[in-house]
Amino acid sequence: MSGVPAQVKVVEVGPRDGLQNEKSIVPTSIKIAFIEALADAGLAVVEATSFVSPKSIPQLADADEVMRDLRRKEGVRYPVLVPNERGMDRALAAGARDIAVFTAASESFTRHNINATIAESIARFTPVVARAKKEGIAVRGYVSTCFGCPYEGAVAPSAVLSVAHRLLDLGIDELSIGDTIGVATPNQVTDLCERLNARFGVERLAMHFHDTRGTALANVLAALQCGIAIIDSAAGGFGGCPYAPGAAGNLATEDLLYMLHGMGIETGVSLDGVAAATSVIAERLDHAPTSKAWQALHSK
Repeated sequence: MSGVPAQVKVVEVGPRDGLQNEKSIVPTSIKIAFIEALADAGLAVVEATSFVSPKSIPQLADADEVMRDLRRKEGVRYPVLVPNERGMDRALAAGARDIAVFTAASESFTRHNINATIAESIARFTPVVARAKKEGIAVRGYVSTCFGCPYEGAVAPSAVLSVAHRLLDLGIDELSIGDTIGVATPNQVTDLCERLNARFGVERLAMHFHDTRGTALANVLAALQCGIAIIDSAAGGFGGCPYAPGAAGNLATEDLLYMLHGMGIETGVSLDGVAAATSVIAERLDHAPTSKAWQALHSK
């Protein structure tokens, strides 16, 4: 198709965003095997874990051990989620060299998620970003609920642009625009991407879709047609958010790769390799992966 990028960077969020809402606690050794298998599949960015409070996300309470024991592959980045300076201390002590910070485009979601306003959430991680820049550490920023909020309903594009502007002004290297509850449709994606592109350009923008209503791949196509070349996804389609009632899993990496490769878009990632990584983690969960491509491969 004309107008779409020839190459797309796939940011794998399965080990963090994919697992954070799972009730079955996955052993640390299996998480590490999952991450290493994803890296071996050719993914250049694998978000490994989160240094939020273990009480908030029990599944990721072993973040220190994961980062300490992980076999890092040359050329692969392993960002970790960091909410504040305490989390940053832990992340650095565990050897992290890429971090991510997070906020939202709706006040109600931010309050439910981290008990803070949007302004307070940004104030919390502002010193984290400054410290990271000083130490040469790459910083990714997440903006949740960019199309809809479970508490407020529709979110205005102007609210997303306002938060994006504040984060990019801090020096964020890459900004991920999230459809946390999976309500977006392609026309909405096109509208928001065009607004973001006009204000900031597309080079530092990523899109992060959940597949609650089955529109994630259609939304990816709309984003590609706007020039977006960074897409988040989770192996197996796992995920959800503890603070977003009804939100389904992330866009599945296997499904994303099947579409991109079928369109002739390069990713450098092996679909079969990602599917094998999904199988590593699937055995430890109480439900099957939702990825259609994984199911098709697994049926063989």
